[in-house]
Amino acid sequence: MKKFRCISAIFAVLLTALLTACGESVVDESGSSQSSPEIDKNEPATVTVWHYYNGVQQMNFDNAVAEFNKTVGYDEGIIVEAVSKGSISELADSVVASVKKSAGAENPPDIFATYAETAYTLDQMNALADIGKYFTEDEISEYVDAYIDEGQFSGDGSLKIFPTAKSTEIMILNSTDWEEFAESENVTTDNLKTWEGVAEVAEKYYNYTDSLTPDIENDGRAFFGRDSVANYMIVGAKQLGAEFVSLDDSGNPVLTIDKDVVRKLWDNYYVPYVKGCYTMQGRYRSDDVKLGKSIAIICSTTGTAYYPTEVTINDDYTYPIENIILPIPDFEGTKPYAVQQGAGMSVISSDEQTEYASAVFLKWFTEEERNIEFAINSGYLPVKKSGNDFDKISGVNEQSENAVKDTMLNSLELAIDEVNSHSLYTMKPFETAGEVRNYLGDYIQNTADAAYAAVIEKTDNGASRDEAVAEYTSDEAFEEWFGEFSSSLENTVK
Repeated sequence: MKKFRCISAIFAVLLTALLTACGESVVDESGSSQSSPEIDKNEPATVTVWHYYNGVQQMNFDNAVAEFNKTVGYDEGIIVEAVSKGSISELADSVVASVKKSAGAENPPDIFATYAETAYTLDQMNALADIGKYFTEDEISEYVDAYIDEGQFSGDGSLKIFPTAKSTEIMILNSTDWEEFAESENVTTDNLKTWEGVAEVAEKYYNYTDSLTPDIENDGRAFFGRDSVANYMIVGAKQLGAEFVSLDDSGNPVLTIDKDVVRKLWDNYYVPYVKGCYTMQGRYRSDDVKLGKSIAIICSTTGTAYYPTEVTINDDYTYPIENIILPIPDFEGTKPYAVQQGAGMSVISSDEQTEYASAVFLKWFTEEERNIEFAINSGYLPVKKSGNDFDKISGVNEQSENAVKDTMLNSLELAIDEVNSHSLYTMKPFETAGEVRNYLGDYIQNTADAAYAAVIEKTDNGASRDEAVAEYTSDEAFEEWFGEFSSSLENTVK
C-alpha cells in the first residue's frame, strides 16, 4: 500500500508538470491554478471580436489587433478578427439576435463590446462565459475595483464583463467668453463646484447676456448643457442618498422614489432649463458651444475631442476660443460621485480553447502601457489601477505617433483624478434597466423642453417672463410633474 501511494504521488506530480507545460494557467473556483487548454499552432484558434468603435477609436483598436496577431497571437496560435457593428445599440441587437439564432442572424462572436444591460440579457440566456477563471486573484486585483464589480453582476463571483476601456464625465468651459462675464458678475470657477452653484451662475449669465441688448427683452443666452441627462438623474440621486432602483438579494429590482431627492434634481435641472439658463439644441452639447448657444458643458471624456476651438455665430462672424477643463459638480454637502461608463468586453460561452484564447487577448490588450496608449488616443481611461497615473499617460503620449489635443490630455488628467478621488457609480443591470435609464433622462428633458417652449410662446404674446416661468416652476407645478413622473417610472420598472 505504501508503494502504491508513493507511485500515485509521483504520477500526480509528473502529470501536473506535463499539463503546466502545455500553456498558461487557468484559475479554478478555489483560486488554485490548473492547466490551460493546448492550442495547436498549425490549427490556430480564431477569435472574432464585435465592437462599436469608429473613426480614431476603430483605427487604434485595429492596430492593436494587428500587433497581437503578429506577436503573442502568433506565438500562442491565436488569430483575432475585429468586426465593427456600427453603434453600440446596433451591436447589442446583432449579438442578441445571433445568440437567439434569429432568422438571417450571423453566428455569434467570441468576444463583443457591451454595456451591462445587454450582458445581463445574454447571461439570462446562459450565453456568457466566466472570464474570471482565466485570471488569478492577483491579476484581477490590478484592475479598478469598481470596473470589476460591474462585471460581477451575477452575484455568484463570476466575471461576465471584462473592463477594457472606461470613461467618466468632465465639465468643459469656454474660458474666452467666461472671463468677461465672470469679471462683471464677480464669479469664479469655484462657483461651478456644486449643482446649486451652476444653477445660480447660469441665471446670472442669462441676465448678463440679456443686459447686453437693452432694447431687446428676454434674449439672454443659456450658460450650460449636458450630453447625458440620465447620468445627472441616476448619479445625482445616488449622491443625494437614494438610488432609483436597487436589487434585492434575489437580483430583483426594487424601486425607490424619494420625493425630496427628486425635487432637488428638478430644482437644479428642470427649473434652470425652463428659465432658458440651460439648453439642449444640437445633437451634442459641443455643437451648442460651437454655435454660441452655451459656454459650459458636461460630456464624456470620449467626447472632449469634439469640443470646438472656435465659435460661429453666423457666416460672417467666427472667433477662436480657449477652454478650461473642470470637475463635475456635486450637490452641496454630499460625498463626491462620478459616473462609471464605457463598454467592457464579454465572452460568449463556447469551448474552453476559444474562451481561453479570448482571455489571452483581453489580458494582452489591457496590459498597462498598451491600454494607456489606446486610452489617450481614444478618450478612454485605462482600466488598471496603475494605469490611472497622469505621469505615465503623459510619458506614453510623448511617444505616441498620434498626438492628442491638449483638451483631450487635460480632460484625461482631470478624469483620472475623479477616478482616484470619487466614488464611481453605475446602475446595476436588470431586465428593464435600459428602459428605466432612458426614461429617467427623457422624461425630465422632454417635459423641460415643453415647458420652455410654452414660456417662450407666452412671452412672445406679451406675458412677463417671470409670470410665465412661475407657472411651470411653482410648487404646484412640481406636484403635478412628480405625480406623472412617479407613476410612469413604476410602470417602466415592472
